[in-house]
Amino acid sequence: MAELEGLEFGKSDFVLLDEVTMEQFMDNLKLRFEKGRIYTYIGEVLVSVNPYRQMDIYGKENIDAYRGRELYENPPHLYAVSDAAYKAMKRRAKDTCIVISGESGAGKTEASKYIMQYIAAITNPSQRAEVESVKNVLLKSNCVLEAFGNAKTNRNDNSSRFGKYMDINFNFNGDPTGGHINNYLLEKSRVIHQQDGERNFHSFYQLLRGGSNEMLESLHLQNDPTVYVYTREGAATTTSNNDRTSHKAVMNALEVIGFSKEEIDSVFQILASILLLGNLQFESDGESVQIVGLDAVNHVSELTDTDPESVSKTLLHRTVATGGGEVIDKGHTAEEACFGRDAFAKALYERLFGWIVSRINSVIEVKDYNPVLHGKNTVIGVLDIYGFEIFDNNSFEQFCINYCNEKLQQLFIEIILRQEQGEYQREGITWQHIDYFNNQIIVDLVEQPHKGIISILDEACLTVGKVTDTVCLDSMDTKLAQHPHYTSRKLSPTDKSMDFQKHFRIRHYAGDVTYSVEGFLDKNKDMLFQDFKRLMYNSANPVLKEMWPDGHLSITEVTKRPLTAATLFKNSIVALVDKLACKEDAAHQFGLSQSLYESHAIPRLPMCRCGVFFRRNCSTPRMTKYAARKQYAHPSSRNMYT
Repeated sequence: MAELEGLEFGKSDFVLLDEVTMEQFMDNLKLRFEKGRIYTYIGEVLVSVNPYRQMDIYGKENIDAYRGRELYENPPHLYAVSDAAYKAMKRRAKDTCIVISGESGAGKTEASKYIMQYIAAITNPSQRAEVESVKNVLLKSNCVLEAFGNAKTNRNDNSSRFGKYMDINFNFNGDPTGGHINNYLLEKSRVIHQQDGERNFHSFYQLLRGGSNEMLESLHLQNDPTVYVYTREGAATTTSNNDRTSHKAVMNALEVIGFSKEEIDSVFQILASILLLGNLQFESDGESVQIVGLDAVNHVSELTDTDPESVSKTLLHRTVATGGGEVIDKGHTAEEACFGRDAFAKALYERLFGWIVSRINSVIEVKDYNPVLHGKNTVIGVLDIYGFEIFDNNSFEQFCINYCNEKLQQLFIEIILRQEQGEYQREGITWQHIDYFNNQIIVDLVEQPHKGIISILDEACLTVGKVTDTVCLDSMDTKLAQHPHYTSRKLSPTDKSMDFQKHFRIRHYAGDVTYSVEGFLDKNKDMLFQDFKRLMYNSANPVLKEMWPDGHLSITEVTKRPLTAATLFKNSIVALVDKLACKEDAAHQFGLSQSLYESHAIPRLPMCRCGVFFRRNCSTPRMTKYAARKQYAHPSSRNMYT
């Protein structure tokens, strides 16, 4: 067993602070960090500070030290939380979950990988081949999802640009038998544009820099990201990731997971098609629009296994059904053709990513399960979802991401306090009610039917005629003028940090965020002409055809307007929160990551402080630190404090 920490490392549990103030909280966090202790408890919640370097605390010796131990037997560690979740699931045969939250760059993705590695290491002691195969696929899936779903941002070299919730299924022996991955809101706008200092998704650079000459030649690509419009902005950006090495790891992972050669070829053909599409240019002679240079069109046609003439026609025209049922071809302007090209590129990547997730699920899903023969099947859920984001320019994606964090914050507070109060009542402990900020008012600001921002956006998207982002902002200003957590330059004329007809600001639980409304409506409509869907559905490549099932509809059959991007995202997050809320001991396995290096990190700590204040106020004045530790220890480990 690892040695418990001495006082020179500060308090390993914030519950034991002599006085709970922001200053003491931060001083203790800083002291532990400077002493190489990146983990600290708040009761059964784990706070992690990203060290931005490799640390030798995740090896086999560390795994053995935490295997089967109770939460407080060893110093705070991610492995302790992982083991607690596993034991809770196995002992009580109940589903449980680990939620990893925190701002962008806090280390959530790395934490999820270490959790997976720990669970893989402590299970299947008999080394059954089928169980080892499942574990291997679960681990390798991280490599693939990172390549296609992560990118370098100004905060983080390996930032998740999508949300991931993974269920890991276990049999009655506690060995993994499969799993399922849900993905949320891939930031597909990154495919066509990145902010200064950032890159497109890793997959593009890994292909261009790591692909063999033979492979690149077959894809009509050059091994230089500056050649392509979609990767040019991030080509010179330095990163700690080695694209060449990563490409080899991804190729290996795809093979281990079970992707066929044809499927792997199709994946990279689609990536190449996207890069070539980005270089397509259009010119107008005053009457019609043409594509400049047809070589790229022929290459895209070859890579997508479609007809070159069909590709050209789809890029330059749109099929429209009139009210009388007549079908006509409407030519694009050069601007419309560029919009359609970019929308197509984004949709290709989004469909590819969704197909990859589905393909992994088809491999890892539990098959031929019979509870009578195989016993009870239980689940550990691991949520690794984007952290709260405040950038220099915050757009539709940050709006959705921060709404997601508001929902998780609401769940976090509710479950933590409800479960803690319930335990104190059962044990007859004297406690007083603690007032804390309930962020339901912010959640309602975003999602409330007919009144929330999403409803206002959807209404604008459904309005016939030319409705601009500025008109939508005016509508928001009118309907939300009295809301205490919403403002804009029109509502606060003296606030020169915002521009008229461009910005609005939400006072989130984690801080104020100013959003630029430019592009909100287009991103919410998420419009892709049906012609592109039919083009891909008619591809002779069965993999590509499978990604576009909605392409089988003719133009006269497409009558129902699809849900907007914001509404789809809201529905998926509501379902996710409901799923997390019904898990056993969900709050006991919450992990909270915070980056000490972020200048705006301190305002986010009320999430942590709420837990500390609650526990401290439940203690009697005569309770010693030793007794408090015993009081707040996991019930099965309290005998060690007697």
